[in-house]
Amino acid sequence: FLHLGGLRTALYNYIFAKKHGGSFVLRIEDTDQSRLVPGAAESIENVLEWAGIPPDESPQRGGPYGPYKQSERLDLYLKATDTLVMKNAAYYCFCSPQRLEILKKEALRMRQTPKYDNRCRHLTLKQIEERLAQGCPHVIRFRMEEGAQSFEDLVYGLNRLDPASVEGDPVIIKADGFPTYHLANVVDDHHMKISHVLRGTEWLTSTSKHLLMYRAFGWDPPAFAHLPLLLNKDGSKLSKRQGNLLIQNLSQNGFLPEALLDIVTNSGSGFSGNRLGRILEELVREFDVTKITTHSALLDLDKLPEFNRIHLRQRVENVSSRQQLVTELQALVAKAFGDELIDGEALCTDYVERVLLHRKGHITRLQDLVSPAYSYLWIRPVVPRQQMLNLSTEGEKICSVVVRLLQTWPNDSVTPAELNSELRALQAQFTGTKYSVMMKFLRLVLSGQQQGPSVAEMMLSLGPKEACQRLQRVVNH
Repeated sequence: FLHLGGLRTALYNYIFAKKHGGSFVLRIEDTDQSRLVPGAAESIENVLEWAGIPPDESPQRGGPYGPYKQSERLDLYLKATDTLVMKNAAYYCFCSPQRLEILKKEALRMRQTPKYDNRCRHLTLKQIEERLAQGCPHVIRFRMEEGAQSFEDLVYGLNRLDPASVEGDPVIIKADGFPTYHLANVVDDHHMKISHVLRGTEWLTSTSKHLLMYRAFGWDPPAFAHLPLLLNKDGSKLSKRQGNLLIQNLSQNGFLPEALLDIVTNSGSGFSGNRLGRILEELVREFDVTKITTHSALLDLDKLPEFNRIHLRQRVENVSSRQQLVTELQALVAKAFGDELIDGEALCTDYVERVLLHRKGHITRLQDLVSPAYSYLWIRPVVPRQQMLNLSTEGEKICSVVVRLLQTWPNDSVTPAELNSELRALQAQFTGTKYSVMMKFLRLVLSGQQQGPSVAEMMLSLGPKEACQRLQRVVNH
């Protein structure tokens, strides 16, 4: 399932493709059957759709070069392998897992890097045919010729590696008939006419090996850009086992796709500068692959709530996206408070929209609005009369005066500062109650709480009708 590291790689491919008028292709690499997780492939594509970076070609969308799942392209890989075998660029290997394990242990004992000794390279055609006739288990290996394959990486510049000098011939078809990553990606990139590959820097050392395969096939390779690692704030590697990095978990916890795209691009490079609040169109416009540095990018998830606060505010301020937020908040409120709701009016669209407009910038997630701190917005508080009297004996008079003020509100454009000024002016009418005590009293009546937003902000969120009803209850008691 997709986590922030995978989302970042997909995002850079997407914005590179859109920047240059190309197509963003999603191919599912499911040839390692032992690691296959049911539903994961569909989930990856759904997450990309949710994040606003849908592929142009994919298993679900289709496209001119399908199928887009490697497990459905096995014939293509086997034909390609036959070509390599005929060219003597690949060969059958009958070495048992036990022998390979002995080679590995011996290399480690000698403090050497484990590698295959290329033993089966030297089998005669007769030996191969005999073993195949006997049904001996086997793999197919690519014959790596010595000679450095230099290439110009779009991020790391000129690379010159000679994989044949440091590793044995790699397996390209496994014993189960499925290809390895090395073969499948080379074959697919060629047949799908891929022009550019942006992938993690962990594949940089394998690229020379892939280029040897392109040369063996007689194909032109795509351009490569290897993205530096995305690390945790402490410099440790991101792990697929870190549940807080899974996009599905982040989404369920109320984090917006815009915030995730913003934080992973702010954590790295590829832009002339970094700033909070960039949306996808700006990322595409400002992206420059030549500005990606080779330094690892540090992801500080502690900053994610602030990124989310900014993007949630932007959504609230946009009329079309605000309506979707209203619907989502109505569902959250109904689930959280159910029968306790204020006469059903708490789910009124106009009321929910007003709450969003007045609390934007103060909340980091939509879920914050159904936390205990904001419960007063949806259910009327029950405050013991003695608790109110302990604050002020002029409670009824305070409520009556404030009700008259609220009933004269000209419109919804009143600001918290303006309302607060009006409330301060009223205090002169109460000889035994200080302004600060008056505010504490009003907050208690309106919310049942002793802390929270300012009284003026509470009133504006509740609206004059609901605020008056709560105050009037004290008067009518």
